[in-house]
Amino acid sequence: MKTEATIARTLAQAQADGLARLDAQMLLLYLLQRPLHDRAWLLTHDGDVLPDDVLARYEMLCARRAAGEPVAYLTGRKEFYGLALQVDARVLDPRPDTETLVDWALELAAPTARMVDLGTGSGAIALALQSRRPEAQVLAVDASADALAVAQANARRLGLPVQFVQGSWLQGIAGAFEVIVSNPPYIPAADPHLAALAHEPLSALASGADGLDDIRAIIAQAPARLAAGGWLLLEHGWDQDEAVQALLRAAGFDQVQSRHDLAGIARCSGGTMPAKHPGRMK
Repeated sequence: MKTEATIARTLAQAQADGLARLDAQMLLLYLLQRPLHDRAWLLTHDGDVLPDDVLARYEMLCARRAAGEPVAYLTGRKEFYGLALQVDARVLDPRPDTETLVDWALELAAPTARMVDLGTGSGAIALALQSRRPEAQVLAVDASADALAVAQANARRLGLPVQFVQGSWLQGIAGAFEVIVSNPPYIPAADPHLAALAHEPLSALASGADGLDDIRAIIAQAPARLAAGGWLLLEHGWDQDEAVQALLRAAGFDQVQSRHDLAGIARCSGGTMPAKHPGRMK
């Protein structure tokens, strides 16, 4: 006699096959057209039997997840800073750790600040900033036309007036900004961990031999685009805070410091631009 594929049995089997509990739940909620955070619903309906077509699709999604494809790409959805974003393989899967960067920028930004998000990807950072500073001027920049298409679609759907420009970091961008933020590529090109991220765009992940090439470029360009007292805030790797701080100091930034994420890891570093810096925007 065939064992019925209830929600409880199906989730248990997915976990027995090595899928993380949360991933298994989110994929099933997606197929059942439920909100991805509604895990309580699964508990109250754990005896419900899944139709054969849903079960077949679920097994396919589980196999793709086991092969390393992010849940966000499989569902097309990701929540970031309370915003429901649509994402796909054209952009990075937004990480919760990046909310540390948003928190820091919001602490510094006046209600009408001019801010720019470099390498916006899905638009996660820029849209989060605009949602909390509705009167601010927020510009989002990305070199990838595909990424900008994703970000612009998110902005339209959320009704947030972020402006978008295609370009390489700050080249051709008119200042001056009170806050420049970026979550740039920062993984060394030979890092073995890149293999586990094969489903995400490599150009948004790797940056030269030490992972700092793009951070160097941004730090070099930022002084000419920052207002006096403006801040440059950069996300970086777990072990790069000292190197990024050194680069900022060498470029003439003041008040150089780092911020830690919820795991206690130095996730972001930044500094402010002194009024008398020779390269500062007048």
